[in-house]
Amino acid sequence: MRLTSREPARSPITLVPMIDVLMIMLVFFMVTSTYLDLDMIPMAERREEAPVAGPGGGGARLLIRLGADGRAHLSGQVLAPDAVGAAIAARLAAAPDLEVIVLPSGGADVQALVSLMDASVAAGAGRVRIVRLEASP
Repeated sequence: MRLTSREPARSPITLVPMIDVLMIMLVFFMVTSTYLDLDMIPMAERREEAPVAGPGGGGARLLIRLGADGRAHLSGQVLAPDAVGAAIAARLAAAPDLEVIVLPSGGADVQALVSLMDASVAAGAGRVRIVRLEASP
């Protein structure tokens, strides 16, 4: 009698465990990743006891409104992008402790806001704030 041993059957290689591990890793990285840091630019909150602009509040303030079209408005006048720095520099010459307050529109482009802030700092403004006004419910 001859006894022969059978070769063990090979188990098939499946990709299901690898796909499961990749899906778990994908979910892990999606949950733990930060894609956009929304708190990069600090916003000044408007409070009733601390007025944003007014004649009796300490140092000089300059309010620049940024429209939805990306253009800066100073005292009702539309400023060209290259004239913003010159207007701020002229006001800084009269009041060195000038505080520049930027009031962006809800539809304003972020790049226009950053460009306006860069122009303010390049003109020599040391105090630049962004004020967001929300509609009351």
